[in-house]
Amino acid sequence: MATIPITKRGSEKLKDELHKLKTVERPSVINAIAEARAQGDLSENAEYDAAKDRQGFIEGRIQEIEGKLSVAQIIDPSELDAGGRVVFGATVSLEDEDSGDKVTYQIVGEDEADLKLGLVNISSPIARALIGKEEGDVAEVQAPGGIKRYEIVTVSYI
Repeated sequence: MATIPITKRGSEKLKDELHKLKTVERPSVINAIAEARAQGDLSENAEYDAAKDRQGFIEGRIQEIEGKLSVAQIIDPSELDAGGRVVFGATVSLEDEDSGDKVTYQIVGEDEADLKLGLVNISSPIARALIGKEEGDVAEVQAPGGIKRYEIVTVSYI
């Protein structure tokens, strides 16, 4: 399996979620199953069914996170030196050529992407258009409303 790029912050977030699932959620659902079993007939026990479903979700998520962390290539943006080019982990300030609006995005992995926080997925159209460009370059992005042009104002590694 190929490596998956993830920032140091994203890796810590996944590790925290994994720890919570293993130390809080898993024991909680095991107790819920035990309590539901104590009520008797399992064939018509909604609490038991719900707890088993929850257990399946938790175990699946644990496996998913462990799998991602096992193939993760952790990148610390502050240690990057890409010579001003846009690379994974870079924080990029852009100016829309049409409206003059300014936005700032950091290019991150799939699990950490959150557009409200300015974190864009490496495989998103905007990130793909920016990768390899430098300050002063213009990136063309295919948006639902047509092609948008952004000038790269600054590239930083924080």
